[in-house]
Amino acid sequence: MLIGELARRTGVSERLLRYYENRGLISSRRLPNGYRDYGEATELTVARIRVLLSAGLPTRVIRQILPCAAGTSNLRPCPGVLDALREQLTALDRRAGELAEAREILVRTIDRTAGAQEAAPTAMTAVGAVADGVSRAGRGSRGGRG
Repeated sequence: MLIGELARRTGVSERLLRYYENRGLISSRRLPNGYRDYGEATELTVARIRVLLSAGLPTRVIRQILPCAAGTSNLRPCPGVLDALREQLTALDRRAGELAEAREILVRTIDRTAGAQEAAPTAMTAVGAVADGVSRAGRGSRGGRG
C-alpha cells in the first residue's frame, strides 16, 4: 500500500510515517516510480508504535522491542526487553518525581503571590486612593467648589 493509504488507515501523517521509516521502525520497498510501498502488516506495526510511544518509550527502545511485539500492546519475552522496559519505567518515575516537585514549587509560588496580592492594594486601587486624596486636598485648600 502507498504511504497515503497507510496514513489514512492509521491516522498517522505521511511525514510521521517517513520519520518512523527513517528511525528503522517500519520499512517499505520502492516501486519503479520511487513511491514507497508498505506491506499490509505495517498497519499493525504502526499501531504498536503508537501504543509504545504513548507509554513514553523513545523510538530507540521501540526499535529494540518491536520484533518482540505480539498484538498491539503485548510483548513476547525477548532478550533485553524487560531490562529496557524497566529502565524506561525508572526514568518515568524519576521524571514524575521531578514534575511533582516542580508542581509543588509552583503551588507555593501561587499561594505566596495570591497572599501578597490580597495584602497589598492593587495598582489601580492605589492610583484611585491617590486621586481621591488629591481631590479632597484640592477642595480643602480652596474652600470647596460649588
